[in-house]
Amino acid sequence: MANKTTYDAGSISVLEGLEAVRKRPGMYIGSVSRKGLNHLIYEIVDNSVDEHLAGFCSRIEVFLEKDGSCTVTDNGRGIPVDMHAKGVSAERLVFTTLHAGGKFDDSVYKTSGGLHGVGSSVVNALSTYLDIEISRDGYVHHDHYERGIPTIELEEGLLPKLRRTRQTGTKINFLPDPEIFEKTRFQAEEVKSRLHETAYLNPELTILFEDRRGAEVERVEYHEENGIIGFVEDLNKNKETVHEVVYFKGESEGILVEGAFQYVNEFHENVLGFCNNIYNAEGGTHLTGFKTVFTTVINNYARELGILKEKDANFTGADVRNGMTAVISIKHPAPRFEGQTKTKLDNQDASKATAKVTGDEIVRYFDRNLEILKSVIGCAEKAAKIRKTEERAKTNLLTKQKYSFDSNGKLANCESRDASKCEIFIVEGDSAGGSAKTARNRNFQAILPIRGKILNVEKASIDKVLANAEIKTMINAFGCGFSEGYGNDFDISKLRYDKIIIMADADVDGAHISTLLLTLFYRFMPELIYEGHVYIAMPPLYKAMPARGQEEYLYDDKALERYRKTHKGSFTLQRYKGLGEMDAEQLWETTLNPETRILKRVEIEDARMASSVTGMLMGTEVPPRRAFIYEHAQDAELDV
Repeated sequence: MANKTTYDAGSISVLEGLEAVRKRPGMYIGSVSRKGLNHLIYEIVDNSVDEHLAGFCSRIEVFLEKDGSCTVTDNGRGIPVDMHAKGVSAERLVFTTLHAGGKFDDSVYKTSGGLHGVGSSVVNALSTYLDIEISRDGYVHHDHYERGIPTIELEEGLLPKLRRTRQTGTKINFLPDPEIFEKTRFQAEEVKSRLHETAYLNPELTILFEDRRGAEVERVEYHEENGIIGFVEDLNKNKETVHEVVYFKGESEGILVEGAFQYVNEFHENVLGFCNNIYNAEGGTHLTGFKTVFTTVINNYARELGILKEKDANFTGADVRNGMTAVISIKHPAPRFEGQTKTKLDNQDASKATAKVTGDEIVRYFDRNLEILKSVIGCAEKAAKIRKTEERAKTNLLTKQKYSFDSNGKLANCESRDASKCEIFIVEGDSAGGSAKTARNRNFQAILPIRGKILNVEKASIDKVLANAEIKTMINAFGCGFSEGYGNDFDISKLRYDKIIIMADADVDGAHISTLLLTLFYRFMPELIYEGHVYIAMPPLYKAMPARGQEEYLYDDKALERYRKTHKGSFTLQRYKGLGEMDAEQLWETTLNPETRILKRVEIEDARMASSVTGMLMGTEVPPRRAFIYEHAQDAELDV
């Protein structure tokens, strides 16, 4: 068996051949939307980060090239190029065979994010081309693929050598395949956010990002020597903090656990989990272990200090975490994730290890920092009081006015009860609502008109939220209840519609209405967004009617500009100021018909972005919220 520092052909294990990646890409990268597109970069970067974790890489460079391709370079050991037992260069196996890699044997990588051995081969299979240069053993070795198929003949099973070098590392350039992806333009802001996140989790690593696609090259270097302490400070910037960041670290059962937390004067918790540098959007066992033991420790201290009397009930977990921002990062030698995109950690030993380290270290910290402990308990006390008051209000309001799903006069429901086929349009105003009800396909499309701007839920107490007629109508229509900081009555399995589509005018007021609705979903029904059920309809801004030829709908000013360039003859232009200006036929053709419409799915890609977007949506500053809708209407995903 190879020792820990040996990384050669013998380190590469082969489990099975490359199959069906191009036919079913969603199985491997989650989706063929921009989220899946960006995931290609992360698969390659994560392999470089694994080299860093093994102690052999200190710098990673990620360049978005002018031609739409991406180049990822690291100064690690370089992928092995020597002859494998299968009779071919080890590199060729890594890039053409599913489940071939150095991550199955922990003698090579003690911990890694790339565990299934599919990342490199999947990126290769889903790219128009992939070009690789490996600096190793004194030479630069070269290979090239087109849609996963190698185009370079091997010399006695080995890669050709381009030139001599004293360097080591791997350079990969790939171009996403337009036959696979809905869009092939990488989203720079999301990539930067993910790279910055990676830098926080690896304080000794430097990551250089360049976007070379514009007139000027954007260049950003990430190096965060304060690690996850800096991460928490970043998440809490512009917020009123209660105390300094608390940091702890330890190891249990071969699992390294690192955590940092800080409380702010806000009504939310923001607890982010990472395993081997991978953000686990749906949490998992490591977060369960952290939350459980943290709640126990705070309750024990509250009783010891006499804050909780014998007759008092314990603080709930939600009470204790009210106002908390936390980052929990573990390094696990053999993690199990639910799905290739690694959104949820499943190891039971991760829960035990995280609980053990958290329990030991925060008790040690709080014993020495009594004032910070008291401020944390104070947050829990305040949360518990509000919870009890609002639970009474919630009970009263929900029992006072119960009405059946179908008897709600505002909702024009669809005939089908198959939730997977149904969709509901939330439309502002009676005029647009009337047109939409006439235009829709009654079989699977429901219309819910709302009047004016709904309540800004961030600025309102729970009793006001639940007393709001528009919000209560939506909760009843969706059918899955709602959740908030003190409990969870939300059940996604009861959702009556696969798509919840916000249909507002394409102006500032429409953007504001959309934002208020998104704020409501983020706070009370976040799973709707995380599981991809929330969309924004994109009605056209213009209708171009040429003197000769076919009429055409134009959805934004860029489309109008392109139309002017390609249509030299005279044409009449109609501008739609609102949905209510369209007749039923036009509304169906442009906005409701699944065959011709454009929908933008609301997606949040990573931890930092989710946190900043949530904070922006829920904050008191209105202009950034409006800007979000406009920007993300362009960046969101097509559903044509």
